Amino acid sequence: MEKEADTVEPKKKLSFREFFQLGEVGGYFFRKKDPNRPSNINLKMMHGVNKISIIIFLLGVMFIIIKRFLL
Repeated sequence: MEKEADTVEPKKKLSFREFFQLGEVGGYFFRKKDPNRPSNINLKMMHGVNKISIIIFLLGVMFIIIKRFLL
């Protein structure tokens, strides 16, 4: 038990490029259709609403950044 507590790994500092990677978000929007994944109307609607909310959120963040730094 004591050895586990002593072997704490130091946190790796993320670079600017690593901090803003959109790999998971890009994979969510542009992945291939999986034939083994179950498909029903509720699941399709849920993912559609999630995609819309992500897009609106990113547009809002871009608007705030543009308004703050350019206007």
